[in-house]
Amino acid sequence: MTDPSDTPEPPAPEKRLGGDVDRGDNPWAIRDFRLLWLGRVAAVLAIQIQSSALLWQVYEIARRDHPIEQASLYLGLVGLVQFIPLLAFTLPAGEMADRRDRKVTVALSIAVEGLCAIAFLAMALHGSPPLWGLLAVACLFGACRAFLAPASQAFLPMVVGRAGLPRAIAAQSIAFQTGAIAGPALGGVIVGLSVPLAYAVALGMFLVGLSAFLLIRTSGKPEPVEDGTGRWDAVKEGLKYVWDTKIVLGAISLDLIVVLFAGVALLTPIFARDILHVGAAGFGLLRAAFGVGALGMAVYLSRYPIVRRGGLWMFGAVAVFGVCTIIFGLSKIAWISAIALLIGGAADMISVNIRQTLIQLSTPDHMRGRVSSVSMLFIGASNELGEAYSGVMVRLLSPIGAAVFGGVGALAATGIWARVFPSLRKADRLS
Repeated sequence: MTDPSDTPEPPAPEKRLGGDVDRGDNPWAIRDFRLLWLGRVAAVLAIQIQSSALLWQVYEIARRDHPIEQASLYLGLVGLVQFIPLLAFTLPAGEMADRRDRKVTVALSIAVEGLCAIAFLAMALHGSPPLWGLLAVACLFGACRAFLAPASQAFLPMVVGRAGLPRAIAAQSIAFQTGAIAGPALGGVIVGLSVPLAYAVALGMFLVGLSAFLLIRTSGKPEPVEDGTGRWDAVKEGLKYVWDTKIVLGAISLDLIVVLFAGVALLTPIFARDILHVGAAGFGLLRAAFGVGALGMAVYLSRYPIVRRGGLWMFGAVAVFGVCTIIFGLSKIAWISAIALLIGGAADMISVNIRQTLIQLSTPDHMRGRVSSVSMLFIGASNELGEAYSGVMVRLLSPIGAAVFGGVGALAATGIWARVFPSLRKADRLS
């Protein structure tokens, strides 16, 4: 019998703006998108399981000799050592994604991430690994992400074309949240059994993701642009484009500020162990709750995407996210904390989906690598640097104070950005 996956796809119609190909608005009809989606699920699942194991392991090692406030600083270091290589390499990686084969870059990055999982596994089998060793491998992992994100984000429109991009972004969000839900939940359970086992499972998921991606047939080579621009000039050109395009600048910078203030990923092991007293299983539940809300909303948006009043929807979602962060910080009951994270995850998915759609639709193909790298730099700053920031705020304000302060900061940023970036607030059609 003939394998349906081997059936050749119908030829794509005419080229569209930025070199995209119009393949219709249903990305699921495209074989390569299905493989890309599967690979993303596996890779995110691996990252989340590995991250859960690393955060728990570092916190357990630090708490043996230090009080909560000081141990939290070690969790902050996990984010900081991943942010430093992101800061150093992301912009050059974006320029490279506009010149080199994006598919090759993604494949190599996933392969090195698998090697990082092997290193974590080897140190966990040692029994009591040094913190510096864990942080060194985390730093290498951050460098891989610096090259992976711009290339993978710029590769998606090459696979689905412009017409299918809004639904593809929502579907990719489903892939991310599927891994974000199952990863922490599985990670919490597996870590309770064995930390080395968690790293071994993560390694297996990296191999699945790499295999799926290698089966993709779509070329990852961007269209050549002969403009005589040097590499540093090309990087500056990408930065200038982001600065001049206020919708893109506002969307990217809002993500930076909100997640920097209100990101609660670093706080979940502290709340689970020392405030809610629910242990490793509860830690997995708290991390999974945010993803459950985000996944549910992503599934809804993939079927019923937001097409009007995108700016207002985005700012409203960010405000809800800030309120949920405050409730999480004040709650002393595990199920209330989980519900706050659940609703916060749904609100965050609305804002993320709208931001990514606006950025991709506002950017021509030959600039997507550089614009994606700027976006990744801001996102990396908000996530990894945000973890370092949260560690400091826990030391200054306590875990509860840090969460409440972050939620208030997110609400303040919503009002300020809505006023400073009126074009983002007034953004209407997402098509």
